[in-house]
Amino acid sequence: MKNYQDEKQRDLLPNKSDGTNKFLTTDQGLRINDDNNSLKAGERGPSLLEDFILREKITHFDHERIPERIVHARGSGAHGFFEVTNPIPELTKAGFLQEAGLKTPVFARFSTVAGFRGSTDLARDVRGFAVKFYTQEGNYDLVGNNIPIFFIQDASKFPDLIHAVKPEPHNEIPQAASAHDTFWDFISLMPESMHMIMWAMSDRAIPRSYRMMEGFGVHTFRLINEAGESSFVKFHWKPKLGTHAVVWDEALKISGKNSDFHRQDLWEAIEAGNFPEWELGIQIIPQEDEHKYEFDLLDPTKLVPEELVPVTIIGRMVLNKNPDNFFAETEQIAFHPGHVVPGIDFTNDPLLQGRLFSYTDTQLSRLGSPNFHEIPINRSVAPVHNNQRDGHMRQEINTGRVSYHPNSLGGGCPFQAKITEGGFSSFNERVDAHKVRERSESFADHFGQAKLFFNSQTPTEKSHIVRALRFELGKVETTAIRMRMLGLLSQVDKELAEKVAIGLGATVPAVLECPINHGVSPENEMGDQEPKTVKSSVESSDSLSMIKNPTNTPTIASRKVAIICNDGVSETAVMNMKKMLLKEGAKGCIIAPHLGTVTTDTDGAIPVDFSFITTSSVLFDALYIPHGENLNVLAENDDVIEFLTDAYKHCKVIGADGEATSVLNAMPFASKISNDDAGIVLSSDPGSETFAQDFMTAMANHRIWEREENLYN
Repeated sequence: MKNYQDEKQRDLLPNKSDGTNKFLTTDQGLRINDDNNSLKAGERGPSLLEDFILREKITHFDHERIPERIVHARGSGAHGFFEVTNPIPELTKAGFLQEAGLKTPVFARFSTVAGFRGSTDLARDVRGFAVKFYTQEGNYDLVGNNIPIFFIQDASKFPDLIHAVKPEPHNEIPQAASAHDTFWDFISLMPESMHMIMWAMSDRAIPRSYRMMEGFGVHTFRLINEAGESSFVKFHWKPKLGTHAVVWDEALKISGKNSDFHRQDLWEAIEAGNFPEWELGIQIIPQEDEHKYEFDLLDPTKLVPEELVPVTIIGRMVLNKNPDNFFAETEQIAFHPGHVVPGIDFTNDPLLQGRLFSYTDTQLSRLGSPNFHEIPINRSVAPVHNNQRDGHMRQEINTGRVSYHPNSLGGGCPFQAKITEGGFSSFNERVDAHKVRERSESFADHFGQAKLFFNSQTPTEKSHIVRALRFELGKVETTAIRMRMLGLLSQVDKELAEKVAIGLGATVPAVLECPINHGVSPENEMGDQEPKTVKSSVESSDSLSMIKNPTNTPTIASRKVAIICNDGVSETAVMNMKKMLLKEGAKGCIIAPHLGTVTTDTDGAIPVDFSFITTSSVLFDALYIPHGENLNVLAENDDVIEFLTDAYKHCKVIGADGEATSVLNAMPFASKISNDDAGIVLSSDPGSETFAQDFMTAMANHRIWEREENLYN
């Protein structure tokens, strides 16, 4: 028996609980019958405000971290403008989309999801792609990602997803990484995540630059025209420079060499006048076609193949000004998918419905006040008049004695706007259903589009997905989790699962161990809605592959080229290459064994930008070795050979003038260099413009992916 002192000391300690063999409850101790579905008006209806379980769960989640964002903490942003190129008044009454040439100021923020503010830019992760439009009708926020779908179907599971991918709570490891047990434990029990996993394990999750990644609104939204007619819409941002990525080994090394790689890339491009640009496209689905396809438009784990609904370009966004103060602008900007203008409205997507509640609550916690809209970066350019008053950090000085509506003392002002006067009105959608915690049967296909995505990739891209899964699952310590994942992968593609299994030293299970399903019967967690595969009406979609979608106008604008030099280098070759690169908007940087200058063959001196100890080939897009004296010194330098070897392994373009080819021959992979390798550009005429042009033409292809087959097979 413990004595009184023991009891007293015990009472001073915080309660501890591991939840083993316990019922799931609310914070008030109420046992939860269904933790997988929010309360909706019908299985495809809107989420209900009375869902106190969802509100408690998300409220607690939103307030878990201060002051940095719980998700998307690591980011960077810039100012710019959006210009309409193809007005769509027949689809929407949104004022900023009515007139060709009309420009709207914007601020865009890009980010990783899982890592803290101090994490690396090059983590394998989804990238946030959020744009605030400062329109004359109020602020409109298009808050999306660089992947068109998401891991989960219902907002109720978002806290669980992020808890699973964040560092494990007992030791706060690993940072900004999904390659650990808790993440894959969650995913292996959530078959609805399999489509997103294909994207996250592809090269989409390690982009070359913020400027070279697509953006998506993720959810299906509505456009409403002046007649009150509604269309469903999907939003797409398509980068002018094309969609490009790095390889995983390169991402790891970039993280070590420059964890601010993406931030610096965006900043330097804008400072140099190479303004990032994207086209905004829309996919329009008429209201009457809501149930036309084999997938559900309200399911955020599904996309609409462009073969079924082409993307129509309606405008362009250009980012042309860096922030003056990173904290005041990039950190304090507050996005919200509920910030809309007349002509843009929501659907009953259950993930979107939860976000509409969550974002304001998050900003209250992170920015500390209901007046976060008064921070300069968040202020509307449209006049703001309402009866909200006071609160922490209030800046607006409201005059007069009236702060309520209706009123007579203030003449009824501020007064309500009619729809014809720009007043916002929600789409008049009929809702007539029972209150349920259920999910529509049309959400049950968890493998069909995962299969579509994998089938749409080139052999190179498929190989990268296999290697990514081997790496991620190879970090998982629990055998049962790996086996469940192999079972799920076999439902996507049997060959994929078998190749991943070889890397894990395992065998694909003959029978799929049915994970937890989130179906129509909450009486037991297994439910009676089995995950299934619905045959896609599109078997392969070229738009889902980066390699199949090079930019319409190949360009090397803003690319960086490492020019490897030593004393005695050909001044003509170096200066000609730098001049021609600059003409195309690219930049040549002089890399040498030492800082200072290198002497040239004409007794001149060229300033050195980086020594080998201060940089790495992973920070450059291509490599050039000019002709010159003392090439044997470079060929015998281990740093030079490592620089070259990495560039070759990462499928980059390598150019060499005349006798500089002797340096290439010192690489360990020299025997593997093929005469058919379009990324090895050689010249017997040192410094010629023809050679420089051939080199830049090869660079415009981004990477020579065919080289991987020669390297690893």
